[in-house]
Amino acid sequence: MTLDDLSTPSLLVEQSRLQANLAAMQKQADTNDVALRPHVKTHKSVAIARRQQQRGAEGLTVATVAEAETFVDAGYEDIRVAYPVTGRDKHERLQILRDNATISFTVDTVAGAEQASAVYAEARTPVDVLMEVDVGHGRCGVHWSDKEAAVPLAQRITSLPGLQLAGLLTHAGQAYDGPSDGETEEEALRRVARHERDRMLSVASVLAKADVLGVTPDRFEISVGSTPSMAAFENTARNGFRVTEIRPGNYVMHDAMQVALGAASLADCALTVLTTVISTQAKPDGTTRAFVDAGKKVFTTDTGYGTNGYGIVLADAAAMRPHPGFRVDHLSEEHGWLSVSGDTDLTVGDRLRIMPNHACVTVHTQDEMYLVDGTAVRETLPVDARGRI
Repeated sequence: MTLDDLSTPSLLVEQSRLQANLAAMQKQADTNDVALRPHVKTHKSVAIARRQQQRGAEGLTVATVAEAETFVDAGYEDIRVAYPVTGRDKHERLQILRDNATISFTVDTVAGAEQASAVYAEARTPVDVLMEVDVGHGRCGVHWSDKEAAVPLAQRITSLPGLQLAGLLTHAGQAYDGPSDGETEEEALRRVARHERDRMLSVASVLAKADVLGVTPDRFEISVGSTPSMAAFENTARNGFRVTEIRPGNYVMHDAMQVALGAASLADCALTVLTTVISTQAKPDGTTRAFVDAGKKVFTTDTGYGTNGYGIVLADAAAMRPHPGFRVDHLSEEHGWLSVSGDTDLTVGDRLRIMPNHACVTVHTQDEMYLVDGTAVRETLPVDARGRI
């Protein structure tokens, strides 16, 4: 099968780039003596998770209980839900999964911990819980500088039946903000990676000083994530504590956001959308537009630091060379709107490849992806956990 045999829109994953991305992140983990527990929310694919495991990944990270169910059903035996799981129904589903896999999840409030304990208190063995820490993103988690909140929460978790405080977990989402105060992209990534690491080690040290049960360097996990911050991650020790695992997800594909942040190059990006020109129009205002059969329901309206429009139109997908005259400047549900400048012979029926701003959301829109080698289609990759909550 070749690309000509595919209907559009279709998601294409370049085989050589996928393999290179998997190898590079595994090398980063090995170099820093940490476990790589990849976040599968980016690809939601059992086939890609297998490739990660074969490279040396230790366990998987998921975002939802349904993702956990999908991957346990596929035979994976170590799943971490990097999310403050709430609701008795969700905890009961996780409890069922514990018959076949090691399950862990996060909490960041006393109420959340107590709700979890109500389900796991009667279990044969306590469930591993990681306390979520906010290292600067401002989303969930106890703020890294607030020891008056961190210590009582950790102590409460250790006191509750059915729960075992296994470690700390964070997501340095502020890495997506880009540079500030005259920084370069590289300097911004280094700053965020350093803050992510050092702030987590400081919280672990505070808990150890407070004699929180089980918080010792030899057994306490410190889990960090974010593909951009992993581009600059360097492990170190503080009071005997070190980062023990990394949880990047986007690195398998990369996208326009990662390129803009300096975490990847265009040549690293494995995911593109194959799409067809369905109309070309010369508008009364003198502009020329082309419309393709991939809109909001394929691409995402996500934008971020350094992005220009809603994706990058490629003139040469093999070389990942952007087309200088095309810009994806608007999306409706089923249409991508491209502004066209300069000379072009683009016509209805032509096919384009466009790299999305945000790979994770784009993958979630489709039932399957196609692993490709140039114009040859090598394998169909089902998006196994798509649409499950």
